Amino acid sequence: MSVPTTATTPAPADGRHPQRWLILGVICLAQLTVLLDNTVLSVAIPSLNRELGASATDIQWMINAYSLVQSGLLLTAGNAADRYGRKKLLIAGLALFGIGSLAAGLAQSSAQLIAARAGMGVGGALLMTTTLAVVVQIFDDSERVKAIALWSTVNSLGFAAGPLIGGVMLDHFWWGAIFLINIPVAALGLLAVITLVPESKNPQGDRPDLLGALLSTIGMTSVVYAIISGPEHGWTSGQVLLAAGVGVTVLTGFVLWELRIPYPMLDMHFFRNRTFVGAVAGAILVTFGMGGSLFLLTQHLQFVLGYGPLDAGLRTAPLALTIVALNFSGLGPRLLPKIGTPAAIAVGMAAVAAGLAAIALLGRDDYSGMFLGLVIMGVGIALATPAMANAIMSAIPPAKAGVGAGINGTLAEFGNGLGVAVLGAVLNSRFAALVPGIAGAASLPAALAAADGPDEARTISDGFASGLATSQLVGSVAVLAGGLLAALLLRRAEQQAGAPGGVEGKA
Repeated sequence: MSVPTTATTPAPADGRHPQRWLILGVICLAQLTVLLDNTVLSVAIPSLNRELGASATDIQWMINAYSLVQSGLLLTAGNAADRYGRKKLLIAGLALFGIGSLAAGLAQSSAQLIAARAGMGVGGALLMTTTLAVVVQIFDDSERVKAIALWSTVNSLGFAAGPLIGGVMLDHFWWGAIFLINIPVAALGLLAVITLVPESKNPQGDRPDLLGALLSTIGMTSVVYAIISGPEHGWTSGQVLLAAGVGVTVLTGFVLWELRIPYPMLDMHFFRNRTFVGAVAGAILVTFGMGGSLFLLTQHLQFVLGYGPLDAGLRTAPLALTIVALNFSGLGPRLLPKIGTPAAIAVGMAAVAAGLAAIALLGRDDYSGMFLGLVIMGVGIALATPAMANAIMSAIPPAKAGVGAGINGTLAEFGNGLGVAVLGAVLNSRFAALVPGIAGAASLPAALAAADGPDEARTISDGFASGLATSQLVGSVAVLAGGLLAALLLRRAEQQAGAPGGVEGKA
């Protein structure tokens, strides 16, 4: 595959950029910084409660403002990168992310921190789409699976290592340091991108789909807002139903608009490709289980088992280390071509489901059970995540790599937000049933502080642990079902493509 480039950046004769692996390292560093901020705040909840006087609602919005803005803009950012240049948008994303990190680190109130996190989400949307799009452009078919596997490893590492990095920072500095550490990374990334990364964009120069961009942003933001607000306000509350209704209506209008215009932002014919649909289903549910479980697990380690922020972060490290060991050793990328994408996703997501079940059943009162579950989850994520990302990007023409990356990122954000909301709601429901008068997981520190003696505190902790186990089992079932569904769709796509006259082409 030749690499689409601008006139000022000539393509090598073999279609491979001579510094492609160095460029991969640069964009993975930028991607890691963005993804760390999805989970780094989870260990800072007690510090924010204490030092900013943040309420449970404030904490929820500090966490969700970032993903809400980012998920709403991912498709638009990917389309803009394809049209105007992926390098330009990557530079803009790094700059915005660095500025937002500075504002967050210096925030003096909950409102200021929420606003800064929203600004970081804009930069994060640009970075998440352009990094994967650049990978697709600079690597040919023979190396792309390995490159995407390494990119996906960093992707998973960002979710898993956030609590660890946050714990280390909080053990030595105040909470604002978890944001200020992004600034030198963003500066280094800017310098490297300007120097090394070639410019590339869609050579067809599609017209901008401004209405499509507006509809997708409003629709996705409304749907994610409904998911985020559901556990707090109730799924049948007017606020949640209104947001969900607006989101579904606007997204329906988006689909109809994209079907009728000659230059759609998102080609709906992608969804005729079973490979694409199967990978989409799997991507949502693996991030559903991983994002939701990690959000709750860090609270369990601190509030129930009594670990400090650093110790809690260290105890989530086996997940990240397992992913790194399998994919950076090359085992994951070598295994994928041998067993095939459907099998890799089925086995990987079954392992993620087994890990969640192990945490639920064995890790309630003892870390050794959690350790086993985290390692098993790491094995599954190392197998399934690269396979799904590669399947999504392979089903989309290279000229639309930015949109493909936007779809992949949107699925990750959507699944993560859905996992936090749904598994959190399961936990809250179980917790409230076992400990009447307790509003939910976010109120656990206050409930423990107000407990009338050690016996009541133990009852509260046991109720939270029971609710956590129930939510992890729900996540396990969802991930297993998603893995089986994705594998079935991908297997049928392969069979259709291999049948006489059957073609499973790129949409």
